[in-house]
Parts: sequence; C-alpha cells; structure tokens
Amino acid sequence: MEVFKQLKEFYWSERRFLYASIVCLMTATALGLVYPNLLRYLIDEVISKGQFSAVPYLALLVAGVMIVKATFQFLHGATSARLGNQTAFNLRAALYRKLQYLSFQYYDKARTGDLMSRLTADLQAVRDFIGFGFVQILNVIMMFAFGVIMMASINWQLTLLTMVCMPFLVYTAIRFEGKIHPAFRSIRQSMSSMTTSVQENITGVRTVKSFAREPHEIDKFSERNGNYKENNVLTAGIWAKYFPLMELFANLSVVILLGVGGWMVMNESISLGELVAFFSLIWYIIGPMWGIGFHINNFTQSKAAGERLLEVLHQYEHVKNKENALVLQPDRVQGHVRFDNVTFAYTDKQPALTDFNLDAPAGSVIGLLGGTGSGKSTVIQLLLRAYNVKEGRITLDGTDIRDITLESLRSQMAIVFQETFLFSSSIKGNIAYGVDDVTMEEVIQAAKLAKAHDFIMELPMGYDTIVGERGLGLSGGQKQRIAIARALLKNPKILILDDATSAVDMETEHEIQQGFEEVMKGRTTFIIAHRISSLKHADEILVLDEGRIVQRGTHTELMKQEGPYLETYKIQFADQPEDIDADTGTEEPAKHNESTAEVAAASQANVRRFAH
Repeated sequence: MEVFKQLKEFYWSERRFLYASIVCLMTATALGLVYPNLLRYLIDEVISKGQFSAVPYLALLVAGVMIVKATFQFLHGATSARLGNQTAFNLRAALYRKLQYLSFQYYDKARTGDLMSRLTADLQAVRDFIGFGFVQILNVIMMFAFGVIMMASINWQLTLLTMVCMPFLVYTAIRFEGKIHPAFRSIRQSMSSMTTSVQENITGVRTVKSFAREPHEIDKFSERNGNYKENNVLTAGIWAKYFPLMELFANLSVVILLGVGGWMVMNESISLGELVAFFSLIWYIIGPMWGIGFHINNFTQSKAAGERLLEVLHQYEHVKNKENALVLQPDRVQGHVRFDNVTFAYTDKQPALTDFNLDAPAGSVIGLLGGTGSGKSTVIQLLLRAYNVKEGRITLDGTDIRDITLESLRSQMAIVFQETFLFSSSIKGNIAYGVDDVTMEEVIQAAKLAKAHDFIMELPMGYDTIVGERGLGLSGGQKQRIAIARALLKNPKILILDDATSAVDMETEHEIQQGFEEVMKGRTTFIIAHRISSLKHADEILVLDEGRIVQRGTHTELMKQEGPYLETYKIQFADQPEDIDADTGTEEPAKHNESTAEVAAASQANVRRFAH
C-alpha cells in the first residue's frame, strides 16, 4: 500500500465519501446475512413444524430486507463514484500543474505518448481502485469475517473443517499478486510505447509520406503492437495458471461441507436447516473469495499505474524559484543584460558555452551568428532560465536572474522561435496568447508590424479563422509572422528573435525588419540569424564557434576583419556584382573583389560551419 500512502493527499480530503461508502457497504453486507438465518428458520421452524401461516410474513421480511439492502448498495455506489472521480480530478490537476513547471531538461527526454498514457489509462486505473477497488477488498474481508462468525455460532467444528482449504486459497492469491504485478507493469510500459509510436506517426505524417516510409512505420508499429500483445498473453497465462487453483480450493470447501455436514445431519449433530444455512454461508464466503483474483488484478494494475504517476509527481524541478525570490516590477525594468564568464554543458561532454561574456545595455541590439551547435540558442535558453548556468552568472539590471521569480523574469521577455508553434485556435487567439485583456486594435497593430495583416484579411474569417493543429493550413512564413505578432503584442523589455524570419522570403524579411526597427526602440533585442542581412543593424554581433566567441563587433568592424563573418558574407553575397558592396551599393575595397570561384574556394571548414 506504499503507493497509495504517497497518493494520500489526493483522496484523503474526500475521506467523508470513503467513510460513507464503507458504512453503506458494511450495512448491505450485514443485511446479506439475514438470508441464511431465514432459510434455517424456514426449514427448522416453518416447514418441519408445519407453521405455514408464517410464510407471508417471511416473504414480506425478505422483500423489506432486499429494499433496504438495495438502498445501501445504491448509496455505496454513489459515494464510491464521488470519491473516485474527485480523486481523479485532484490527481489530474496536480499532474498537469507539475508538467507546466517541469524544466526543459525533463522535456528533452520525455515522450508525448508516454505522458498521455499516464494522464489517461494510468490515472483511470488509480481512480477505479480508490473509488471502488479498495472498498471491495474491504468488503471481501468483512464478508469472510461475518460469515465465519455466523458459521461458528452454529457449529464451530464444522466451521473449522470447512475452512481448512482457505489458507491454500489465500496463499495462491498472494502468489498470484506477486506474479501479476510485474506483468501489468510491462503491459503499461508497452502500451505507452505503442501510444508514443502512434502519436509520433500522426505528428510527422507529412515527413513519413514525403519519404515514402509508410512500410517502415507499419513495421515499427507492428513490433510495438506485438510486444503489447505478448505482454497481454503472458498476463493471461498467469491468470490461466492461478485462477483454476483458487477455484479448486474454494470448491473443496463445499465438498467437505456436503460430506461432513450430511453425515452430521444423519447423526443429528446439526439440523437440516443449519446445514442449509451453512451451505448458504459458505457460498457467501466463497463468492467474494473467488472474486479476490479480480480485486488483486485491480489492485495490481492500479499500483503499477500509481507508480508511473508518482514518477511524474516526484520528478525533480531543475529550474525553480528560490525562496523569497525577487518579483520584478515591470515599470522598473530597464533591460540591461550581462553574461559574466558563463560556462554551460547539457551533458558531461563538450560544453555548449565556454567563458561566454556579453554586456548588452538597455535598448541595444545584439546579433548572434554561428553554425549548428555553436551555442547561439543556448545563450537564449540560459537567458530565459530554461536551464541554470553551471559556472558564472547572468544578470538583468544587475540582479542575478536566479534570484528573480521565473514568472516575472519571463514576463519581461518575448521570443520568436525558429520552429513556430500555433495552438488550435483562432488567429486572434494565437496572437493574443501572451497578453490578458487585449483589444482588437492592439492585435491588428501587432499583425501589421509583423506584416501579417494583409494575408490574415484574405482568410475566410479573417482574425477569427481557426488554424489547424500546430498551425497546419498556413505556410511556414505565415505561421512565423503570426508568431512575430504574438511576441510584439506582449511589448517586452527584452525581445528575442531566434532566426525569426528564416521561413519568409527576402522581400518580406526586409519589410518585417523595417517594422522591427520601430519596435526595437527602447527594448533590448537579441537576434539569432543565419542571414547577415538580418544582423547588419545590430549594435554588436557575436560570432560563435563550438561555444566560444571567435569574433565580435559591429557589421562594419567585422567586414574589415579576416574571419568567419567575412567568409559567410562573401558566400551569401557571391552573386552580387564583384565591384559593388551588397550592403551599400558602393564599390567595395579591392581586397573584397574576389570572384565567385575564389569565394567558393574559401576555407571549406568555415563554409560548412557558418554557411546557411
């Protein structure tokens, strides 16, 4: 029961329903003991002595008992359902809340299908046991206790003989539980794996079809489906082995009762009515004992499911608020960001950033350029406190961001990711996602700055158009512009653009950048880009390679230095006239007048590292 002790906080607040359910079930169970006594009285007093006038009264008594018992059974069902559903509500809310605050480090390894399985099938199993299973196991115990006490009150010797097989039945049930629990855990895990396979296939259906990988996906699912089937077959085998044994021991008790009890009736040790009452009581006991396998099954499934839920609930939050953390006041935030000797690694291998230093005054524009794995996105992730720095520190207006509450820190930032995510909602709802109580005029203004207003108005329902799951139905550039509008509407002190214009054409990019020039005023902006055209206006550009800064300066300064920045520039503007500066339209210095062939012959290592 250790699992359910740890889950106590989710159901103990509803213990009044648990108590009511137990009382109602005990009452209904106790009323069930009336029938054997009525049978004994009917045979020994009414039939044997010919007092048939008492039959109508006995019938009325039985009817009354049935009505009262049914009433308490109804109350038991209602209170148990309330307990189970309220527990599920509390657990579901706690799990969802936990998932909201788990760090990026957890989601780097988590699988969506597995989490969905935990929040549905596993939670359902726990709900069923807490609501009904626990009380039913208690009912089995009570029926056994009540039945044995009543049988002993009739004849204790026959009771002992009848109960001789019960220890074997209990031992078999315990062995059954020991075997069935690991089997059900395997079923849960294989089901989670199968669910993940389906979720990933549906999410990536366009990739699957574009690579004609349908047969591969079918084979992969068949393997996981087969694993799920094999686990179920193994579990069914355990049932097939142990359940007949439990039934055998139960029926042996009946055989002993009929043999010994019949002999005692012939010897007038007990009356025929008492034997019939005994026979009724033994089934009163055996019935629940037969069902003990089902209850153990229910308990075992819920225990395995509860363990999986506790894994999520007990998951360590790598990034969380310190005690008495500072809450930023929006009107006092300037936006001055500093990285002081920051070193960070996702694993124990190569650091993602090494001795990274940056001073970004309030209102400045910082550009980050580098190849894949150079550390550009890591800079942004650390600024957002998606991860905590390992060495060094990051400050906002002189305060270490680890001393600031996550909510108030991130409320001062808005980010446009390279991989745009849109919710299954209206265009307006997606743009206004990060802001409460926003007006339609503000939404339209943000869309215009992001150059999204025109195409939105061409949609069937304009801003009320519902976009498909993950924004399907819109082009990559359209989704990106909606994401930009969402960030701009937040009016942050720190604006982060993670390759935010990678999915739009050059002309649209130029238009968006003109809009950015206006919204960047008064706010600190970080721009990650592969296109140098997106970085030329930055106050400082950092060129990164394998987590280190290899060049820094303005566009003009970097154009005068030999290095990755200049090489990248030459590659991106290799089709420009040789004697014309692609930026200004003026003649370039002689040292830049290299032919396209000469550019192509530039350092291949740097080309691969920095070229987009």
